[in-house]
Amino acid sequence: MKIALVGCGAVTQAVYVPLLSRRRDLFEVVAVCDLSRTLADAVGDRLGAPDRHTSLHEMLAGGGFEAVLMLASGSHGEYVRQALAAGYAVLCEKPLALTRAEVAALPEGRLMVGYMKQYDPAVRRAEELLAELGGPGVIRSVEVSVLHPSGESQLAYANLTQARDVDAGLPASLRAAETALVSEALGESAPESVRNLYGVALGSICHDLSLLRRFTGSPTEISYVEMWGPAPGSIEISGPLPVQGRFTIRWHYLEDYPAYRETVTIHHDRGSLELVFPSPYLMNAPTTLTVVSGGESRTEWRDVTEAFEVQLAAFHAFVNDGRPPLTGADGGLEDIVTAQRIAACYAVQHDLPMGGEAA
Repeated sequence: MKIALVGCGAVTQAVYVPLLSRRRDLFEVVAVCDLSRTLADAVGDRLGAPDRHTSLHEMLAGGGFEAVLMLASGSHGEYVRQALAAGYAVLCEKPLALTRAEVAALPEGRLMVGYMKQYDPAVRRAEELLAELGGPGVIRSVEVSVLHPSGESQLAYANLTQARDVDAGLPASLRAAETALVSEALGESAPESVRNLYGVALGSICHDLSLLRRFTGSPTEISYVEMWGPAPGSIEISGPLPVQGRFTIRWHYLEDYPAYRETVTIHHDRGSLELVFPSPYLMNAPTTLTVVSGGESRTEWRDVTEAFEVQLAAFHAFVNDGRPPLTGADGGLEDIVTAQRIAACYAVQHDLPMGGEAA
């Protein structure tokens, strides 16, 4: 399948380039696009892509491919809209967008939202075991803990190509556009603390929201939100699960912490299912599933199959065979709504102004 890449930054270089290089049985990258011609050339050279662009509009008009991998940072809503309107299938990295309105504006088309943890073999195994136990109705609680070092420390090994050829005014205009979208989501008067919370919810905690969607369904209520420490700091979120039980998410940005660590534990009446995720940038590092059952029995389960690679194969099957993705536009919208509920709950608790869609 001939594809194009949009965005040639850290995740593309560290994750997608090596995976696409070894999955040439599924994909041929024929075009790349980035604001930086340096990055477009670096990624294009590594993947053998003949067409390099700094304009999405020009790349889409030029064609020659069937699908687009939307890997740029920030909101993807407008870029996805353009690609779908041009008739291309799209795999969009999270988050799909920053506002509900952006999702509502998307035309009909083939869209898959990339939450690679949903495709992790350990997660799929946990889903199977939970179904055997009786599904969401047996869950007492879901407890999430994320210890998040700086992105620079997580990617220090990757020897990334840096962009130094983009006009300084262009990133500033893009940041202004993102600020306007966040104002649309939260209201013009939303303070910086609420905006930062919303950014973390859609930029990182959304992975845990995507797992809740798989295990229990999206939360329909947020009961409590607190933040502390220097921004982005530490965040705690809790509320009821849609069937029964409650969830708690504790997310900590710890710039110099030795290594990324994410733990998701499902407690039920007869035991627990615990998932421990490594850094997402380490290819084929296995997630550990620990099953705690009767008689204090503990069984560990691992699979070195790379979740990002399974996700890419799922996108290929979606486009060619019509096999539905685990998350489409509806799931992406659910996570935006939940993130807005999180921001609104914090604003109400602290008597802060809140408007826009989240109101």
